[in-house]
Amino acid sequence: MNNTLKSKSLDIDTDQASKIILEPYVTEKTFNIIEKENKLSFIVHNKATKGQIIKSMKIIYEADISEVNTFNTIRGKKAIMKFKNADGARQLATNLGLV
Repeated sequence: MNNTLKSKSLDIDTDQASKIILEPYVTEKTFNIIEKENKLSFIVHNKATKGQIIKSMKIIYEADISEVNTFNTIRGKKAIMKFKNADGARQLATNLGLV
């Protein structure tokens, strides 16, 4: 896994993508940004780059992401992603059973 994330290449397969995107991050605040800002939060691998996160979301969820902001939290590295599709965050959250 570490070798995969050290690589600058964005050639990611499904197995690698599932090791980059770990789990949805859900709080009351994240529910608000789903509706108001078309954004969704995930805990990601602590060495994942923004490019790897975008590619992994495309592979796992077939989601087109326009921007990613990352930062470290007590629970690990968190990525807040804005979707290109105007209703993308709500659709994915519904599919995942978050809303």
